[in-house]
Formats: sequence, C-alpha cells, structure tokens
Amino acid sequence: MGNTRLGGKSVILRLEIQTDTINFGQVASVIFAAGGDIVAIDVISTSRDMTVRDITITVTDSVDISIITEAVKNMEGVRLVNISDRTFLLHLGGKIETQPKTPIQNRDDLSRVYTPDVARVCMAIHEEPDKAYSLTVKRNTVAVVSDGSAVLGLGNIGPYAAMPVMEGKSMLFKQFAGVDSFPICLNTQDTEEIIATVKAIAPAFGGINLEDISSPRCFEIEERLRQELDIPVFHDDQHGTAVVLYAALINALKIVGKSIDSIKVVVCGIGAAGIACSRILLSAGVKNIIGVDRMGAIASGIQYDNRMLQWYAEHTNPDRVQGTLQEVIHGADVFIGVSAGGILSREDVGHMADQPIVFAMANPVPEVRPEEIEDIAAVIATGRSDYPNQINNVLCFPGIFRGALDCRASEINEEMKLAASEAIASAISDEELNPLYIIPSVFNQHVVKAIRDKVVQAAIRTGVARRIPREYR
Repeated sequence: MGNTRLGGKSVILRLEIQTDTINFGQVASVIFAAGGDIVAIDVISTSRDMTVRDITITVTDSVDISIITEAVKNMEGVRLVNISDRTFLLHLGGKIETQPKTPIQNRDDLSRVYTPDVARVCMAIHEEPDKAYSLTVKRNTVAVVSDGSAVLGLGNIGPYAAMPVMEGKSMLFKQFAGVDSFPICLNTQDTEEIIATVKAIAPAFGGINLEDISSPRCFEIEERLRQELDIPVFHDDQHGTAVVLYAALINALKIVGKSIDSIKVVVCGIGAAGIACSRILLSAGVKNIIGVDRMGAIASGIQYDNRMLQWYAEHTNPDRVQGTLQEVIHGADVFIGVSAGGILSREDVGHMADQPIVFAMANPVPEVRPEEIEDIAAVIATGRSDYPNQINNVLCFPGIFRGALDCRASEINEEMKLAASEAIASAISDEELNPLYIIPSVFNQHVVKAIRDKVVQAAIRTGVARRIPREYR
C-alpha cells in the first residue's frame, strides 16, 4: 500500500512482536512518532516469547501510511504481517452474495425448487422461450462484463484485479434500482472471444452492461452484441457518462440562457466517452461540435486509420476547423473534457465566449481546476466528488436498466438515453437550480424512478418495448 494516503481513515497493522527482543511500548512510541494515533489493540495470539497483535491506527490527511509502516518494518524484533483498512476489510470475501427468495425447509420444498417438480417449469420454458422472463431470474438480472483492460484510472490491470470494481457495480445496481446483477470478468481481451462468450451466457440475463473495456475494441464489441442479441447492451463508460453529461448541459444552458442549437462545443479526448458524449449532443440538437485529440482538431478531409475517428470527422466540425485545443477553444460556449489533467489553462477559458460552461471531467486531476476559473466561468462541473456538480454515471445506469428491464426492451436506443438525461435534469427544480447545483446527488431517491418512467415511455414510443407495464396500458 506504499504511498497511499488514507486521511481520516483507520488502518490496522498486524504485527508479530518478539517479546524477548522488544516491548510493545517501544512499538507504540515509533508509531506515534511517525504520525499514527493508536485507538485499539487486539491480541491475536501469544506465546512465551512472541505475540501477534492487530494495532488499529487513525491517520490524518497529512500522514502517509508508508512512513508508519517503514518505521515499524525497521524495528528489530517486529514483523509486519499485514496491513488493512476499512476498505480492504469491506472487501474480504467479496462484497456481494446470492440469497434464495424462499427457504428450503422440507422434501416438498426441495422437489418444487429442484427435482422432480421443476421439470414442469423447464418444459413450459422449452415450449415458450419467452416464459424465461417470468419464470427465471432473467427478467431482473444484468451481467456486468469486463475484460479488465481499462479499469477506472488504473488501465489494463486484467480480470482478477477488475473484480472489486465490477462487484461494486453490482451493489449499486441492487441498492439504487433493485436490479440483480453479477460481475463477469473475462480472461481474454480478444474481441471475437468476448463477443462469443457474452452471446453464450446471454440466456441467463435480461441485459448486458459492458464495463472498463478499452477503446477502440469497445466500439465493435458493443455494436456487434447489440446487433446479435435481443436484450439491451450498454457500455456504461460511453453512454452512462454521455447521459449524465447531457443532463448537466441541459441545466447549465438554462443558467446562461443559451439554446442548444446555437452553441459551439469543444470536446477534448475523442475516445469511448468523448465519442458517446458527442453522439448524444448531436442527437439533442447541437450543430457545432469540434473534437480535439493529441493531433489537434478532427476534421473531414483528413484520412483516419481509426474508423470511429473517421465517423467523427464526417459528423462533426461543420466548418472543418483545424488547430490545437488552444486555437479551437476561441469563442466556444462549452468545453467538455474527457482527456487528461491540466491541459486547459485559465487563459484558454478566457478566450471562450461570454458565460463559458466548463465540464472538466478527467480524473483524478481535471483538465483545469475549478478554483482557477471560478471567477470567469459561468458553470463548472467535474468528475470528482469533492467539487460541486459531479458528472457521475452512477446517476444513469441503475435507472436506465430498471426501465429497460421493466418494459423488456430489446435495446437501449438514443431516444431512451435522451429521455434518461431529461429525467436527471428535471430532478432539480428551477427554484433550486444555480451554478453550483446543476446535477442531482447520486443519493437523490427520485432520480431512478424518474429515469425509469421516462425510459419506459421512450421505449414504447420507439417500438422497442416488448412488454407494456400496467401503468401505461
């Protein structure tokens, strides 16, 4: 855990102490001198010349836990067995489990849930496959699928290390929307193998949530699965971010009094999220979007090896503007950053149009820190929870899948995404709306239901709903 800052958290050090060499008071003194405050001591085992103890230490924001651990390691007669904090303890044994909905208490119960009586249910589904939605977990279960190739800000850490993130996703599905899900981390990064595997497991699920799959493979994987499966397939890194971004923009434009069809938008970072954000804005009516990557503005007339960049060039930048971010930002009404920290300066924002909107969503360091531009930008949003207006896809995916499952949608289409954005934006009333509050909290209990209702209506309207919920009949 070297160099991990654990400000305001408890850390537990398991120490093996040779009592014939050193006493505990000496260990406690070293911990205190290094900045740790001992709040609990638990004896795990003891013998005539050795004791194993769990030492619970609190650390402040200014203390680096590695300083404490190194000081302890350097003590003669002390061995650091393990380090854990509340986050690690929460993950012991994983964060999710399965539970039966009804107990098996006798032989009759056993025969009905398993053999022999379950055979009647199996045959009913065999004769009418759609009954799988009413007679199995399929109707309310989503697969959270990843290959571990683009995990959070960690990069390609593989399927085993990706599991804690996917388990967390499953927890969010359940807590926020009552959707059951299970993490599926695949030990392959081959596009065809991923597609084939997801297709093979699809009968058990009512939807597929793709997660943390690197670009550009994620585009083909999602596109193929959407074409070849009859259940919703949703790459959350792309579309969840896009839905929440558009919701934030709806409310930001209300504050500055600009219409969506008249604004100039600069999108920096044309990967999975940048392309999805641009797509939803085009669908919403934005006419002038300029995408910028490391090579500068993306424009038609330039040949790109990446087919998604070629698509982007042909559908954005109507004036074929070329140049660096610093050049194309001039006169822009909106900056959307899904790129890298620190690439936008105060001077750049000063060259934008009056009342500029800046969505700097790079994590952990935004493209520009809000405190640098708070006096010149009309509205600022980031991807961080410690600033106002966090653009967080947790606001999207629970509700959008809740709606898609409830109407048994065959896909999540652009109209459903736009509806989800409008629902999120509407969670903030005109009286509440202000530059520091354009997007609701992820804990706002009204958001999921609002998204669900709007998504169901959009699915019915566009003909992808295969079941009409009772309230809409």
